[in-house]
Amino acid sequence: MIATWLVLVPFAAAMASAIAYLIRWAADARTALPASTVVFFLLMMVSMVLGAAVYYSDPGTPALVEGFWVASALMAASVVQVFVGFLVEARQRASGATGAPPPILKHRGAFVASIVLLVLVNELLMGWTFSAAAGSAVGFGNGSLPGIVSGFASTIASPWFLFTMAAEMFLSVLLLRDRLARPVVAILGGQALIMAFSPPALAGALWADTAIAVSSAAMIVLVVFVMEFLYRHRNVAPGLASYLVQLLAVYAGMMAGLYAWKETGSTAVFALAVVLEMVIFFGVLTRPTHFTDGPRTPWTLRPGWSVALLGTIFVAEVFMGALLDVAIAGPSFYGSVGLLPLSGGGSVVAYRALYDVFWFVALTTGSTWFLAMMGAEMGALVYFKFRETRSRETRVRLVLMMGSYAAFAVFFPSLYYPLVFPTLPRGAAVPVLGWSMGIGSAPLATSVFVVLLVTYAAVGLLAVLFGRRVVCSVFCTAPLMFQGTTVDAMKSFNRTSPLARKYLSSRFSAAFSITTACVMVSLVLASAASYLDQSGVWDLKVLGADPTVFLYALYFGVLWYVLFVTIPYSGTYNCVTMGWCYTGQVTAAFGRLGFFRLKVRDKEVCRRCTTVDCAKSCPVGLVDMPGHFRQKGEFRSSKCCGVGDCVEACPYGNMYFFDVRHWLREKLGRPARPTAPSPLRMFPSRSHASPSKDRPASPGTGTAGGPSRRPL
Repeated sequence: MIATWLVLVPFAAAMASAIAYLIRWAADARTALPASTVVFFLLMMVSMVLGAAVYYSDPGTPALVEGFWVASALMAASVVQVFVGFLVEARQRASGATGAPPPILKHRGAFVASIVLLVLVNELLMGWTFSAAAGSAVGFGNGSLPGIVSGFASTIASPWFLFTMAAEMFLSVLLLRDRLARPVVAILGGQALIMAFSPPALAGALWADTAIAVSSAAMIVLVVFVMEFLYRHRNVAPGLASYLVQLLAVYAGMMAGLYAWKETGSTAVFALAVVLEMVIFFGVLTRPTHFTDGPRTPWTLRPGWSVALLGTIFVAEVFMGALLDVAIAGPSFYGSVGLLPLSGGGSVVAYRALYDVFWFVALTTGSTWFLAMMGAEMGALVYFKFRETRSRETRVRLVLMMGSYAAFAVFFPSLYYPLVFPTLPRGAAVPVLGWSMGIGSAPLATSVFVVLLVTYAAVGLLAVLFGRRVVCSVFCTAPLMFQGTTVDAMKSFNRTSPLARKYLSSRFSAAFSITTACVMVSLVLASAASYLDQSGVWDLKVLGADPTVFLYALYFGVLWYVLFVTIPYSGTYNCVTMGWCYTGQVTAAFGRLGFFRLKVRDKEVCRRCTTVDCAKSCPVGLVDMPGHFRQKGEFRSSKCCGVGDCVEACPYGNMYFFDVRHWLREKLGRPARPTAPSPLRMFPSRSHASPSKDRPASPGTGTAGGPSRRPL
């Protein structure tokens, strides 16, 4: 066996190197002759492996002869490709002017498709042949369709296929790195790394656990890299935009396949995803200009494409979280809700499918590993925003926000409480609607109502003192998702989407009022139904769960992520702008009674300002903010979450937050207005004939850390 491996491994390495060089030649091929030469060499490799596969299908002298003749016939046919290519190019040269360059290759799409097909066939044959030579031949179930599918899936999931393919991908990227932009090289290299750490490749729990961990980490890094790349490059070529969505869709299928493999042992879905990834990978490598051809358009003006990007990332994250949950907690993780078999009549199957999909998504999005992965990805984008932020107050809030997410979304509900109270149910399964995003939602036994009241009082008091931002920009999990660089850039959809435009400004539109009323009515009805249910008056279940548990799962396990994926149509911070988050509404009621508001140092600056950058930067679409500043010098709205983008965006350093701290300073006789870091005097003011300490007289200096703007 060792001798066999010593022979097969170098041979596989040689084949991988040869194919990588052929991919490089295919990318450089511009005329018929070099293109046909590449096809010739690939056909030669296929013929050799096919001959060996014929022999190993039934080892013996007859099979050896048959394999020899099959290989010889295919080799002979492959020569025709070169001869035809030579004739085509010679005829085209003869019909052209003397000394003219050879004509450009026609039908390049067909050429690329043939290259990808031959590489795929070669890898499939080599994977099966090497497995057979190593003594682990894959069967095809006597030719039946399920047996053929299982045989191909097992071949693709073998180490001879996956590791050889990963080597080819690495080498191909290395050889073509000078033809591709550095970000694209990094993404393609990430594909190769994920392929190399495919969990089904080797038997054994150690490899499976290691590969799942490494591939999951690589996926997180890849998603962060893609998102930050899009933030830095708003104009994306059509080929690159299409490739990114296709790649993430394939990875969503791959994670679904790995979850199915972990649960059932089947590699069919995983194998299909691997094949599609190969098609995408080698398809773009053989057309390097695919990433740069075509007019570049801002992705912020393409809501459909943006939804596809967010949707594929979300699906991949759901299945990756489910894979980690099952790998760590075991099949019992989803067994707690009793997913239903899809059997029975049409209506029964439809109900069971709805039941299974709903609880699979709701349980996964509330699980430790899903929240940890989302926290790592979106937290990285928040960190990038932190590096760009000038305001110290906003920087402090971003740090508190990331710490709160780690504590309230991951540590306490998923790690601390299960260790301290191992016999109690999960917090999301307790039929009490408290502060939903990890605050007060943990199992609290008989003291639950007292603790909930204390929680409401404590957080409500903080909201009175510091505004709604206490929850909606710090404690809640939503701000971490919304405030990272790339997602924050999507706030431009607030003004371009017909749906999001209905919720603009600080006033309560009809759409907002209807949404809020429906949410609050559902909260009251679910609470009443749950009380009667727990009291034994009736036994009412919604999709098999207590009404309040179902409502919690619906709003924060399913609906929140549906609206997050549809940000290009519903706008950023849609839980606030639409008013469907009951937690946010309660916090807003407390905040309305308090001190928090936005103020400006000089109303005249706002009256002369024509950029209205404060309104443009607001992630909740408070477009009427400038009017309030011009008239009152301050702005107060129950929708304002205190994100601080408006303060950061003001080119004149004219805005600041006002809360209980400034109120106390006023009462103590101290200046309540903070000094601007580097304000810009934009014009000579009649109300301020001489420069003040808050507005130095030198115009044109710009704000600290920001671009210099021309004074009006």
